[in-house]
Amino acid sequence: MTTKPITAVLTPEAASGSRIRGFQIAWGLALCFYFLEYASRSAPAVMIEHLTAAFGTTAIGVSAILGTYYYTYSVTSLIAGAALDRVGAKKAVPIGIFILAVGCLLFSVPTMAAGYAGRLLQGAGSAFAFTGGVYLAARGFSARWLATAIGVTQCVGMLGGSAGQIVVGPWLEHGVGWQTIWHGLSAACLAVGVLLFVITPREPHSQSSASSWASVLNPYLIVFRNPQSYLCGAVAGLLFVPTTVGDMTWGVAFFQRDRMFSYHDAVVTVSLVPLGWVIGCPLVGWLADRLGRRKPVLIGSAIVMLLTAAAVTFSTGHSAAAIGCLLFGIASGAAMIPYSIVKEVNPDEVKGSATGAINFLTFGVTALIGPIFADLLGKGFAGTQNHIAHFRANGLFWIGGIILAIILSMFLLETGHARKPA
Repeated sequence: MTTKPITAVLTPEAASGSRIRGFQIAWGLALCFYFLEYASRSAPAVMIEHLTAAFGTTAIGVSAILGTYYYTYSVTSLIAGAALDRVGAKKAVPIGIFILAVGCLLFSVPTMAAGYAGRLLQGAGSAFAFTGGVYLAARGFSARWLATAIGVTQCVGMLGGSAGQIVVGPWLEHGVGWQTIWHGLSAACLAVGVLLFVITPREPHSQSSASSWASVLNPYLIVFRNPQSYLCGAVAGLLFVPTTVGDMTWGVAFFQRDRMFSYHDAVVTVSLVPLGWVIGCPLVGWLADRLGRRKPVLIGSAIVMLLTAAAVTFSTGHSAAAIGCLLFGIASGAAMIPYSIVKEVNPDEVKGSATGAINFLTFGVTALIGPIFADLLGKGFAGTQNHIAHFRANGLFWIGGIILAIILSMFLLETGHARKPA
């Protein structure tokens, strides 16, 4: 008598559930990637003096090195979106974090050439973090909770941005070498990259079988032919840039030199903006999903940004500035709503490319405004006699951008599930 081996056969429902759980776990790892990406993006703001000495340049020279991050980030966002649609997340996302790991390692070499190369690679690799996180969220969660999932994704990223300042700053004060920090970031990126490659489910029905360049470009032709895509990118960029440039690059310097805060107080104050995002991104995303309306939440949050930016600009004490920065960060979660809108005003088959396109446009705004701000206000520390006026000019610069974002938001289409039928 012979016995046949017993084999477990998964039903289609069980197999589908297993894949969804796999995408949810992979999304969790992508959150770790995004945390590390933001930590590497924000950490240089608290080590300007260390980098100035190591690279043998001025604060403006260091700012130029740091700003190159956004050039490769914006351009590579297009590549990341196309790669996700073409080969899936299992291949694309780990490649991104491995590039980031190499960039962190290179940035620890104390020469300007290595600094530029490291920062360029950091930007290129980081472009896969948020794009990959949104791509995985779209496959692991229902459409009804997409804005919430995107908000949580950005929340974890900004937690990394806060840690890159509020954790790294005290480490430097207590004698931890700035190079050691970059070595640690590189090692952490490698570990997460390996786990992502192992755990992320394969996508047999991805566009990897297509071989022509047209198959890569067609999704972007669809996205960039839609005027709403440009509006989404412009609004997100104008709401994002006060954080990416105003806070994460220049914040410590402005509070230290113009407001005469101690190094510790300046670091704590600017770190409250990304910490506010940790609260604001999921909160604003949840509110937009709950109401089923995108535009009222977007415009309302941007108005709160405007009011709190004005409060920080004209504040006189440390406590008022700190509270204002925290509230500003919470309201800044509004910058994530255009990421939901752009996916909803474009076809489902170009989800990855739509996210890549809005990342390109959003950080293209950062790459454009960053040098303008540095030229107008960043290099004004040495010559200014009125530091209060200099600080207020800094605040008014960002207030002008927020007002423009509010105006442009009015031209966006309402895409929430509770919208009135056309």
